[in-house]
Amino acid sequence: MRVLEVFLVFLRLGLTSFGGPVAHLGYFRAEVVQRRAWLTEQGYADVVALAQFLPGPASSQTGFAVGLLRAGWPGALAAWLGFTLPSALLMTAFALGVTRVGDVTGAGWLAGLKVAAVAVVAQAVAGMWSTLVTDRVRVALALGVAALLVTLPGAGWQIAVLLACAVIGWRVLPAGKVQEGHLPPVPVSRQTGVLLLLTCGAGLVILPLLAPMSPAWALLDGTYRAGALVFGGGHVVLPLLETGFVPQFLGHETFIAGYGAANAVPGPLFTFATYLGAAQGAVSPALGAVLATVGVFLPGLLLMAGALPLWSALSARPAARSALAGVNAGVVGLLLAALYSPVFTGGIRGPRDLALALLGYAALTAGRVPAWAVVLGCALLGQLIL
Repeated sequence: MRVLEVFLVFLRLGLTSFGGPVAHLGYFRAEVVQRRAWLTEQGYADVVALAQFLPGPASSQTGFAVGLLRAGWPGALAAWLGFTLPSALLMTAFALGVTRVGDVTGAGWLAGLKVAAVAVVAQAVAGMWSTLVTDRVRVALALGVAALLVTLPGAGWQIAVLLACAVIGWRVLPAGKVQEGHLPPVPVSRQTGVLLLLTCGAGLVILPLLAPMSPAWALLDGTYRAGALVFGGGHVVLPLLETGFVPQFLGHETFIAGYGAANAVPGPLFTFATYLGAAQGAVSPALGAVLATVGVFLPGLLLMAGALPLWSALSARPAARSALAGVNAGVVGLLLAALYSPVFTGGIRGPRDLALALLGYAALTAGRVPAWAVVLGCALLGQLIL
């Protein structure tokens, strides 16, 4: 059954995907492109490119889209639940005081997980480079984007350079042929897609009107607004959530403690909102966790489901294919920049870390060891030697 298969694949990813959204995209590619061939390399790159343009959690949106393309709406829900559930439960438990993680900053296993992220992202960049960066123009775009984003990080620059790549691709690159089966049929009509996009926008108008009625509506409004307005991944959501929760629902120290825990668990960083929903005292912890989780993820998922059928139709046109070829080269450059910072700079502290990262990369490429096994192996070795 495809839906169960999607759920189990993304549940395993949710249990083993450390390292942030860029690393998550590497883990996803290893599973859905290399191992299972649910999407072609080009099709996966198209989905990632769309996720980079939309506000919201890029890795969760990519997984949601993969599930939607693989098994329809049930598959989309299964992919999101599988990937989100482990970290959401861990963050809820932490908020309730069930777990006592303490300060894990110097833990060897956590250092090993950061090293594993370096190997996984490096493999993803190398694989996507060989497929998507195929001529001098695309090499220039990819390296130019990487150079710019290394020196000028930030979500605003990401969007700007990808738009520039689209224009350059449209004017310079050949369209190429749309391969048969390039992207599976999207089980959402264009009319439904437009309705979903309007629904997402309506939430930004209606929820603020409902927020004064009860703490539950206020909680949903704060998390929904944060999820709808974030470009650039999970870390960017921090100030928006702080505005919605501190001091209205909880204190600053409690807020920061949860953010530290969110960086130590697998899966999407957006489940930091789950912790906040469980830790606040205005509604019950269980209801708060559910409302905050749904609120922070819902707008991004609505945007992805609404934009995907429009994106699929647009990308089949020659001019759009040329623009998308430029964007895909830019996405490779974006991942290359992220491989340096924050993945490499955050994970490699010395010769031992680098040696373990090289062994992990060798296992992924030459040994063809599954990404999840490399992650677990690096965590174990990190606990022993780092």
